Amino acid sequence: MLNVVLVEPEIPNNTGNIGRLCVGTESRLHLIHPFGFVINDKNLKRSGLDYWVHLDVTEYQNVEEWIAQIPDQSRVFLMSSHSEKSYLENEFQDGDWLVFGKESVGLSKEFMGRFENHLTIPMSSLIRSFNIANSVAFVVGEAKRQIGLKK
Repeated sequence: MLNVVLVEPEIPNNTGNIGRLCVGTESRLHLIHPFGFVINDKNLKRSGLDYWVHLDVTEYQNVEEWIAQIPDQSRVFLMSSHSEKSYLENEFQDGDWLVFGKESVGLSKEFMGRFENHLTIPMSSLIRSFNIANSVAFVVGEAKRQIGLKK
């Protein structure tokens, strides 16, 4: 099972869509506070529709609480438009941690410095970044494809 981590998510619709994706791909969702919304936001529920009740989701009050329960930090992959290695070049495994930053600024330099694996999603120079829900879908889709090939 993949672990999708959202660090300080800001937009409830994105989190709802990602939650729905996690239910559909049998992935776990990890949410690190603070949020830019309250967890019972009607937009989050609308985006996640009635799937939210089936979601395997854990909330953490801060980054340190999340890091303390990671069994193998070498399997943590940070997604950033500033990284050089494409997620398409990476070899994913069941249980990997796929980490995405907040919509407005991504992951901080300090956060990026805590882990060694940084990946990017190739994109046209005409855009700054993809929507976070789309980004999660790209990476989870590729990771699930690779894991399925290994079975």
